[in-house]
Amino acid sequence: MNVMFAMFGVGGWEVVLILAVVLLLFGAKKLPDLAKGLGTGIKEFKKATREVTEEIQNAANETPAPKAPPATITAQSQTPPPPPQSTPPETKVI
Repeated sequence: MNVMFAMFGVGGWEVVLILAVVLLLFGAKKLPDLAKGLGTGIKEFKKATREVTEEIQNAANETPAPKAPPATITAQSQTPPPPPQSTPPETKVI
């Protein structure tokens, strides 16, 4: 906990001041409700994180389905299509 406070540059007196301001803003009767809501939110977040981690681990542990054998190539599919005609066919006038 001290590491987190040191990371943000918050000392002991600043924490006391913040807690006093929160107490003044919300009052003594609302603080337990706020703490309960915060605790519930943290619990739900941890649960969701754990579920996602388990899903990722389960997906990594599953064996992949066997691949289908490659399709065989026929002689027809190997021949290139005929080139387009560059000139139109001649027409005879009778």
